[in-house]
Amino acid sequence: MSFLYPVLIAVAVVLTAAAVLGYVTLQRRRAAALRAAGFGALAGGGSRRAAVRRHLPYALLLAALPILLVGLARPQAEVSVPKVSGTVVLAFDVSNSMSATDVQPSRLGAAQAAATAFVRDQPDTVDVGVMLFGDQALLTQAPTDDHEAAVTAIDRLKPGGGTSLGQAILVALGTVTGKPVAVTQDGSPPADLGYWPSATVVVFSDGQETGGPDVEAAAELAAAAGVRIQTVGVGTAKGAIVEVDGYQLNTALDESLLTAVSQVTGGAYQPAGDADALRDTTSAIDLRLTTKKEPLELTAPFAGAALLLLFAGGLLGTRWHGRIV
Repeated sequence: MSFLYPVLIAVAVVLTAAAVLGYVTLQRRRAAALRAAGFGALAGGGSRRAAVRRHLPYALLLAALPILLVGLARPQAEVSVPKVSGTVVLAFDVSNSMSATDVQPSRLGAAQAAATAFVRDQPDTVDVGVMLFGDQALLTQAPTDDHEAAVTAIDRLKPGGGTSLGQAILVALGTVTGKPVAVTQDGSPPADLGYWPSATVVVFSDGQETGGPDVEAAAELAAAAGVRIQTVGVGTAKGAIVEVDGYQLNTALDESLLTAVSQVTGGAYQPAGDADALRDTTSAIDLRLTTKKEPLELTAPFAGAALLLLFAGGLLGTRWHGRIV
């Protein structure tokens, strides 16, 4: 426990000691006066019950004094408060397959709507970043507590190109760690990658991988850095037809890769076969609950206890002696 005005603790000790000493002195003088007047029996205090009735109201009033002064010193205690905090990077697959309409209005459009609602639901203790990935990956909004800036970045996304989920994970990981990240030849994590347990990457994709860095190796790097990847599968197993460069191609949701990536990092895969399911999925995304020590002021409890003692002492004094002091 700490005090905003610690000097009042010393004042409380001095004043309380002076008050107790004054009361004891007063009682001794009273006893001496009674003996001098020939009332020695009364000076002895009488029965135990009479002594309690005589001293208890004043003891309560005296006890209130140090408690009240300690309250005025503004006592504070540090408590661990659970909070959803940290960094979330939303990674959107913007490949041609995300223009498929098996999820209305399109896979990408539904993901944008659900992600927008997700961002606006987050407290300002969560920094949100936005990135897109196709053949390459690009950070379009650095993690920020300005959630409307993240929403604006989400609104600008357009489909086109192929899909490199491995590159997306590496860029997201670089965003979290603040340094470029690449898959090493032996698959070992860089020595200076650090550990980022409060960071989460949320991937919106249909799982249609077309090339790039090894996805599972990239996921292993994320796991080594303590970054959890949550994957959201956007699309249906039946799939839909999309037109690419004049060709019609069938594209369907591939859950296996998205499931493997999330499991490697301790995250979860969530399927979203329609817009309603996608909204439910994003609302269930599990961000990490952290604890943060915050000062809790204890002035009110101390003041309440002091007032209670003052009230009890005054009430008993009035009832037993016809006066408060």
